Amino acid sequence: MSRTKTAAPPYQGGAPGTPTPVAPPRALKQRRRRPALIALSLALTAVGGLSGALLFTATGERTDVLAVTHAVAAGEVIEDGDLTEVSISLDPALKPVKAADRGGVVGKRAAVSLTPGALLARDQYTSTSLLKQGDTLVGVATKPSQRPTSGLFPGRKVLIVSTPGENDETSDAPPQTIAATVVAVGDPADATGVATIDVAVPATDGPALAARAATGRVAIVVKSGSGS
Repeated sequence: MSRTKTAAPPYQGGAPGTPTPVAPPRALKQRRRRPALIALSLALTAVGGLSGALLFTATGERTDVLAVTHAVAAGEVIEDGDLTEVSISLDPALKPVKAADRGGVVGKRAAVSLTPGALLARDQYTSTSLLKQGDTLVGVATKPSQRPTSGLFPGRKVLIVSTPGENDETSDAPPQTIAATVVAVGDPADATGVATIDVAVPATDGPALAARAATGRVAIVVKSGSGS
């Protein structure tokens, strides 16, 4: 069987054994940078850096404000020792009293109960006195059984109720009462637990309440819905 011979490709020049010349590489065409784009890029970089610097400066600013160090009940006078100065990064949502206004706070009354550790806000104190014009201030000494164990604080509305003596006969008639506003709550005595509650009453009720309080035959009742 005869083999079929494949024809060799035609010779394209050059003597046998001579290496085929290689075409030189094409030179890459350099991109032309547009001056306008370069300027825009530099401007954006500068703006970004400036914004970051301003943000750092804003968040790094600190303000001296007032904070509460001792509990102050609503209606009580705020003393200098009840406050301290702290330095914070001020949040726009917060409106604490600045430390520079400390002198205008001391001597005012707490409009709400102040909690230690909290920042002091302007709506938390007032210059209004709980003893209004025409009122009389009466101190009522009470045993633990004559007052609530909680809920008594300056500004609270209460009723001073007349109670019968040990030898008095009980009656179905409602007891006599006098409406009053708590001005101050004294600390209970260690031995007896007796505490004096200062209350404001209309001038017409002052003498009668003082006479009843002297006998010890009174009790303090907190009125419903008179505050918390």
